Amino acid sequence: MVERVAQYFGKKVASKIDAGTFHSVSYRWLKKRDGKVVLKQQRELKTLFRSVHDKRVFSHLDADATAYGATYLYDIYSLYQNVEMSKDFGSWVAEKYPEHDVFSLIYADIIEEFERLKKEYGFLNFNDLLLHMRAYARENELGYKEILVDEYQDTNALQGTLIDAMKPPSLFCVGDYDQSIYAFNGADITIIGSYKDKYPQATIHTLNKNYRSTVPILSLANKVISFNERIYPKQLVVTRQEEALPPKLVVYDELFDQYHAIADMISRSSTDHEDIAVIFRNNSTADGIEVTLRERDIPCRRKGGVSFFDAREIKAILDAYTLIVNESDMMAFIHLFEYAKGVGSAIAKEIYIALQTLGHGSMFNGLYDPDKSINNPFEVRQKNHQLGLFDDFFELSKAVRFVNMGFEAKFVKNVVLKHPKLTRDGAQFLYYFFQLFKGLRKAKSPIGVVKAISSSKLFTTIKESLATKRAQLQDGSVDEKIKTDSIQKIVRKANLLQELSKPYSEHERFLNAMILGASDLTQGEGVNLLSIHASKGLEYKEVYVIDLMDGRFPNRKLMSKGGSLDEERRLFYVAITRAKDILYLSYARYDKIKKMNFVPSQFLYEAGLIKEDEEYAKMIKKDEEDE
Repeated sequence: MVERVAQYFGKKVASKIDAGTFHSVSYRWLKKRDGKVVLKQQRELKTLFRSVHDKRVFSHLDADATAYGATYLYDIYSLYQNVEMSKDFGSWVAEKYPEHDVFSLIYADIIEEFERLKKEYGFLNFNDLLLHMRAYARENELGYKEILVDEYQDTNALQGTLIDAMKPPSLFCVGDYDQSIYAFNGADITIIGSYKDKYPQATIHTLNKNYRSTVPILSLANKVISFNERIYPKQLVVTRQEEALPPKLVVYDELFDQYHAIADMISRSSTDHEDIAVIFRNNSTADGIEVTLRERDIPCRRKGGVSFFDAREIKAILDAYTLIVNESDMMAFIHLFEYAKGVGSAIAKEIYIALQTLGHGSMFNGLYDPDKSINNPFEVRQKNHQLGLFDDFFELSKAVRFVNMGFEAKFVKNVVLKHPKLTRDGAQFLYYFFQLFKGLRKAKSPIGVVKAISSSKLFTTIKESLATKRAQLQDGSVDEKIKTDSIQKIVRKANLLQELSKPYSEHERFLNAMILGASDLTQGEGVNLLSIHASKGLEYKEVYVIDLMDGRFPNRKLMSKGGSLDEERRLFYVAITRAKDILYLSYARYDKIKKMNFVPSQFLYEAGLIKEDEEYAKMIKKDEEDE
């Protein structure tokens, strides 16, 4: 968008535009204000959250429900931050999940401790960027004369209040009501739906020309989406007037018959594989189609798969690297020690805090030059039955149990080794950590640091742990060939990270680039396998929308958990409008593995591809009852 502005008005004008996602714009403002922002990814903060959550006991409460685990509670809290602007977390949980009211005090206290730790260590996650930016904007004039918000239909309550806080003299929003498909992630369709009420003086422009799809494809899309309530009148005008193929419905007796047949159709297609997409509602569907494509040696790639930067081995290297730049980053320490046998996140946090205590605020001083006058550096836990805190801290053990492990004498004398739950494997891992950072602290270049970490005994342990886990079979045994292959893949990724580090001379710039600027480096070319959410904004010459069985699409299970038929219909609309020229819709009547019969999707009836019958009447009646 900035490049297009530059074409019309020149680069000098375009360079004055502050463009980016809500998060990246907020990050730049906060960095300019504070000088440094310690941005942590969700995975890292979930580990910190787990270390707080796992200290709690819920079993003493008489409840019908089972308390949420750490990961799920973290996700609920994240959703709360995005959608709730007035209630405190405990009240919101009690109202939204009444069966968990009995746990709400403990949940709220976990959140309070988690936020205190984040503040203490200066950590921010992506939600915090928006929350801090909103607070800053409410108190300061940002100076924007014009704000343009794209994909306005996907904004959530937090983003909406951030826009309000920016107080723009002119606000220009672009969105498509029919493509609002992120309700599960907090997106609030009423924000775009109420735009003309909130801004009665605003001018509404309708963009109704479609340059992508053919007349038959767009006609089908319009026909189905018309079943949704229309907030903004819209009738798409097709600009492509050439003769075109109509969308085709293909039906199969059995689920895997469908996958095999589609693989055959793709193998015979004259369309380049890169311009073919298979789109599905549920991620589990991707496994079946991927297997059948690979059986025929048809290359394919799954959008939204594990990216290079999400690979655990890369995250481990970057966690170790982070501690060079910021030794106060407790999360990086905890995350590394998840690979130490017998050391969970709670114990790792206790060890880290103990090292800080021994080093009077410096973890590395506590590791290499601890204060010998401190006999017990471990924090004492306070009992509070109401908040699920029961256990006082334990008595120290003797570090002599590690004396014959070949450690340096200076290391063995560190009182942190007296933690009674520290295993021999855990102590060995801590020693490898001790050895690595003794040399790393003086490292100058990013490539030198990455090389040192990836060739260390610490990373060898991590590499062994990951490869073993990836090679483990269902009976618990380890396939040595798979393990060897896994180790080779880990080494290749470490080497690629070295290549990525070459252009950088500063540690902090390199790390920020890896966290904020990392693009998906998933390798490979071929047929695109996409969930509908991953397909949004993309287009392909030939598209297959598969598994169009009622229950799967629309997904009745998700509808019962707060979704809606309207949102499922918008998902269908997005899926079919990815197609430029050729569109196939398919479903199967039976799943022989689950021994389950299927009926066609409601949307196939609405599209006029299947005549209304008894099954359709049942669906309509059920929808009316649910409403």
